[in-house]
Amino acid sequence: VQLFQTQHDVLEYYQERFRYIMVDEYQDTNGVQFELVRLLASRYQNLCVVGDDDQSIYKFRGANIMNILNFEKEYPNAKVIKLEQNYRSTSTILNAANEVIRHNTGRKEKSLWTENGEGEKIQFRQFDSAYDEADYIVSDIKDKVNSGKREYKDFAILYRTNAQSRIFEEKMVVSNVPYKIVGGVNFYARREIKDLLAYLKTVDNGKDDLAVRRIINVPKRGIGLTTIGRVQDYATEREISFYEAILAAGSVPGIGRALGKIESFAALIEHFKAEGGRMSVAELMDEIIDATGYVEELQADSDEEAESRLENIEELRNKIVAYEESCEAEDEKSTLSGFLEQVALVADIDSLDEETDYVVLMTLHSAKGLEFPHVYLAGLEDGIFPSYMTITADDPAELEEERRLCDVGITRAMKDLTLTCAQQRMIRGETQYNRVSRFVREIPRELVDLGHTIQEKKPKVEDMIPTPAKYSKMKEILQGRNY
Repeated sequence: VQLFQTQHDVLEYYQERFRYIMVDEYQDTNGVQFELVRLLASRYQNLCVVGDDDQSIYKFRGANIMNILNFEKEYPNAKVIKLEQNYRSTSTILNAANEVIRHNTGRKEKSLWTENGEGEKIQFRQFDSAYDEADYIVSDIKDKVNSGKREYKDFAILYRTNAQSRIFEEKMVVSNVPYKIVGGVNFYARREIKDLLAYLKTVDNGKDDLAVRRIINVPKRGIGLTTIGRVQDYATEREISFYEAILAAGSVPGIGRALGKIESFAALIEHFKAEGGRMSVAELMDEIIDATGYVEELQADSDEEAESRLENIEELRNKIVAYEESCEAEDEKSTLSGFLEQVALVADIDSLDEETDYVVLMTLHSAKGLEFPHVYLAGLEDGIFPSYMTITADDPAELEEERRLCDVGITRAMKDLTLTCAQQRMIRGETQYNRVSRFVREIPRELVDLGHTIQEKKPKVEDMIPTPAKYSKMKEILQGRNY
């Protein structure tokens, strides 16, 4: 863009070379891309763009929805062709999506329609907890497959954040249901989870050489590969563990100036071992995070993945707290070894990746452009989707982007759509009580089957949604907390 703005002869050359320009997914373009297209098309005005402003969901990557909303202002002679016929979904699903997205003010008016027929009502289910929600979804999928009318590949579970996959993954493993994370990595295979579990394994039992080697320089401590190799050679020669070699680092030949760094790491692990004897597993996890500065390093990272990694760490802590609560309920002692044993039961799931018939798990952002016969849209609660940050931001544009994301989720379904939520969910290791998402309330009641929820009788969804007055009070409370 800078080249074109300053070197007019270069711009003219490329304007002649590219006389006709087409841009797909125009709603996802950013400011620089807009200017690039504008400069190239300014001579001949032969520009065609294709996009859907209702599917603009990448603001966090720099996308500017105003590029498509203001297209006719920038190009007054443009002809607009609305492609409103949908070939994927039933009319019930499309009508629900139309009614939800209609609440956005920053959009071009359109109404999707289809010849696919009315189809089944949208299923709405509310559960007591996130575990009950996951148990229902996985059981429902398994029942439908066992009936012989469905295959696992017909189903997709969509959620707002990557961290939400953990409970579903564990339920899938326990129920022997094949699945695949699309657009992401299995929960226990994510870098930050493997790092922190490696710390816990090293504290619990320093004989896992892979775990110790993984974290000796995480976060970075200036311990290089050459030093690690010399420690490993020392351990191999004496037939001792890598960690035992670290404790004897002063005897390792050629260790040089790295000795102090290795001794500092060993002292840190020994500190965790000593503290772990009097701490709960959750407290030990917090101590590891604080003492290593692991989270601080992520918070300082400008990478767009950093926020997702922080959410995954919070979900790991939720897992630890849930383990401790289950032990307490069973009148058993919670231990670090017990927790790691439980994790080991569900963490080794690589073999499922080779399956061709599996349930798909993915975030709503990853699902854009895809379609599935049967979709479960999970975690539909104010505070989860839309998020607390969106709710408390007082920025209508943020809420409208979340609503567009909901529209994308709804329209991934071809035949059946099930919306689920939980009355209570563990967030940051604490149980929180959330209202049903406002996006659910925006769907006309005649399109929804409320089914049997945790209530003894069918609830009135209106009773589960905060009124403006109640929500205003709830917002005041939330603003006083560290969300």
